[in-house]
Amino acid sequence: MAVFAPQALVATLAGFDPVGRVWIAYSGGLDSTALLRAAAAVRERLPGALWAVHIDHGLHPDSARWGEHCRVTCEDLSIPLLTRRVTAKPGRGESPEAAARAARYGEFSSLLAPGDLLLTAHHQDDQAETLLLALIRGSGVHGLAAMPVVADLGLGRLVRPLLDYPRAALEQYARTLGLTWLDDPTNREPAMDRNYLRNLVLPLVRERWPAVSATLARSAAHCAEAADLVDLAAGRELAGLSGGRPGTLSIPGLVRLEPKLCKAVLRLWLRRRSFMVPDTTHLGRILAEVLPARPDADPLVAWRGCEIRRYRQDLFALRPSPPVSVGQTLAWAGAVLELPHGLGTLERVCDPGRRDAPLPPWRVRFGVSELSCRPAGGACNRPLKKLFQDAGVPPWLRPYVPLVFDGDDLVAVAGVCRCTAADAAAPEADAASAETPLTALPPLLPAVRWSGHPWELLGFFC
Repeated sequence: MAVFAPQALVATLAGFDPVGRVWIAYSGGLDSTALLRAAAAVRERLPGALWAVHIDHGLHPDSARWGEHCRVTCEDLSIPLLTRRVTAKPGRGESPEAAARAARYGEFSSLLAPGDLLLTAHHQDDQAETLLLALIRGSGVHGLAAMPVVADLGLGRLVRPLLDYPRAALEQYARTLGLTWLDDPTNREPAMDRNYLRNLVLPLVRERWPAVSATLARSAAHCAEAADLVDLAAGRELAGLSGGRPGTLSIPGLVRLEPKLCKAVLRLWLRRRSFMVPDTTHLGRILAEVLPARPDADPLVAWRGCEIRRYRQDLFALRPSPPVSVGQTLAWAGAVLELPHGLGTLERVCDPGRRDAPLPPWRVRFGVSELSCRPAGGACNRPLKKLFQDAGVPPWLRPYVPLVFDGDDLVAVAGVCRCTAADAAAPEADAASAETPLTALPPLLPAVRWSGHPWELLGFFC
């Protein structure tokens, strides 16, 4: 069995440039206690100032006592401790373990300053369990690669320096130093998949194959190399598949790829954009339903945290859209209006020479159909559908576009155009060009600027 010593941390972190802080994810259990004490022993040789962070999930009645234990331990070691409390309520179809992990790492991600390192106490036995769970769930090579030693996390990096050591080596180190730690009783509940493997399955396997954790960890390393090769091939293809909008992929380019390579490209694209990689069924639906759809179709493949859509020849990966506010009317009396559901803000932009004119009371509505608008400088009314098509706005975004009214008159389609009053005189033909001065337009302006909406970065509604 490998013997653990604090110098192992120094060797693992030797290749990192100096950083602001090196954080220890400290739960109070055996593994993180051994990591914390080892880091304290070599703190002068770490690439940054040593800090600890404790996450209180609030799932156990003794969680406050655990937090106090962590505070006292860090105080004894002169290590600054930050305690964060999170809500880890499982979503639909989500296990309590997954919900707690997502909440925990979300907090870690928001905590790290640029370049900071977060050290966790995952060890060789954890790696073996992760590989077995991935096998049971039918994961591909990326899942079977289990946990990497280093991974990006927020603005910093996550480092697992103990993956070469079994838990027994950490326990031996902790007992030699007379350390005290907490035992979480939930770690013995067999209803949780990892606990079932850890407490019931792997002890039987070790009776026949004592080195099973080391060999499974080695298999995970082989899978990690294979996953790197897959990403290398997919990355070469991905570099030439940019769509017409920022962050999108070219559908004609994707359909020319061999299906296995196309799947690898889609997985890499989604991971780079921080989306959860879909399972085999959802990935197959993208290839079967979205890519071959008609350019004017509106297919959708969705899973937790992601929606895959197409518009014309571009493939989009989007966060789930906010609720549609069809039928809602907002009064707008000032210069700026905050829209509901995170849809951003509207701002009245006064034309030169009209800045002192009083702002009329306007109303904002969403999803109103069968409307028409004569764009400022245009010669005739045009249906909203045609204006959206000309502006390249997909059908699935149109219900979110704020429609601005003065009384019953539509005066602006936010991000698309401003409208001339129905009773205003049509401009002369030579005045309908883009060079028409603003002061020559009818008086229902100022214009409307829409900013801070979810699709701004994709180039919609500029």
